[in-house]
Amino acid sequence: MSLTDKAIARIRELIQSGELLPGAKLPPEQKLASDLGLSRNLMREAVKALVVARVLEIRRGDGTYVTSLEPELLLKGLGSAVELLRGDKLLELTEVRRLFEPIATGLAAGRITAEDLTGIKYHLDAMTQAGEDVELLNKHDAAFHCAVIASAGNSTLATLLEGISSRTVRARVWRGLADDNVGDRTIAEHRAIYDALVAGDSALAEAAALIHVSTTEQWLREHFDQECPQNGAGQRP
Repeated sequence: MSLTDKAIARIRELIQSGELLPGAKLPPEQKLASDLGLSRNLMREAVKALVVARVLEIRRGDGTYVTSLEPELLLKGLGSAVELLRGDKLLELTEVRRLFEPIATGLAAGRITAEDLTGIKYHLDAMTQAGEDVELLNKHDAAFHCAVIASAGNSTLATLLEGISSRTVRARVWRGLADDNVGDRTIAEHRAIYDALVAGDSALAEAAALIHVSTTEQWLREHFDQECPQNGAGQRP
């Protein structure tokens, strides 16, 4: 572990122990460095790293503060990282989505409000009317799933799923589904999710979401195999 990593760990310990709470102002740099037995240069590097990680924020002319530490903030960079994934890692991403999204959809069925359903129905109708407009399909598909997951009332789960749902991959799938003339079937899968939510049936909602995510995963695997055939050693190039 580098000296900078050790300095970061010391500040994180203060936050995790509750000595520095969300929204709290850090002591002056010189005092904090002295209290933690660190040089001021190391302290500055540690603070910079924690600012990038959205654990700390610098307020010009005021000082350095602990952020809210809400999952929406701390996990915000996950989506950007996901967009950089390639090859087999994209398939792993769909497996993660298959593990989490059906459960979240089942939770939503037991907690959803009439207002939530109205918003979800809006995006479902927009997808139905989008025809072969892949851009619109992709936009309202993403919004549909975000609205469903948000209805589960678990901000950590919602932020995590939004982060792993790559918009690039989603657009690729919709283009492929349109070319394969199976877009209507996919929209029907969304409608099955909506109908289960309206019924407040958690088991049915979870099953409908699992079918939908599994269909997407299967399509990706089939097309990924076509684009990236295995070499003689049985490994993807």
